[in-house]
Amino acid sequence: QVQLVESGGGLVEPGGSLKLSCLASGFTLDDYVIGWFRQAAPGKEREGVSCFIKSDGTTIYTGSVKGRFAISMDDARNTIHLQMNNLKPEDTAVYYCAADPDPIRPPVSLYGSSCSLYQYIYWGQGTQVTVSS
Repeated sequence: QVQLVESGGGLVEPGGSLKLSCLASGFTLDDYVIGWFRQAAPGKEREGVSCFIKSDGTTIYTGSVKGRFAISMDDARNTIHLQMNNLKPEDTAVYYCAADPDPIRPPVSLYGSSCSLYQYIYWGQGTQVTVSS
């Protein structure tokens, strides 16, 4: 049974940093896509923040977080991290970890452009990140 458990959310002032972690269990596959999504409020669209493509180590970031967030994978601990620096009030959201265990490679012209090109069938419960003074 696949489980994704997030941790590391909290309240931070603008300009501060947080590190989110997602512990993945039940994974025995060699190829997957795992990433972070966020939802600013109930009913708002869930946004792909960053994701990691296991097959070749590609990382993808949405434009608003490039240069501020960094995704990393700790294979030994089956944990994926999201280091978030220089946080802004607009980063406030519930952050979810999600995984596509059998990714279909998108067309070459689109590869590496967006986390939303994959089918995420496993989701964590989410962790709240609030950026406020």
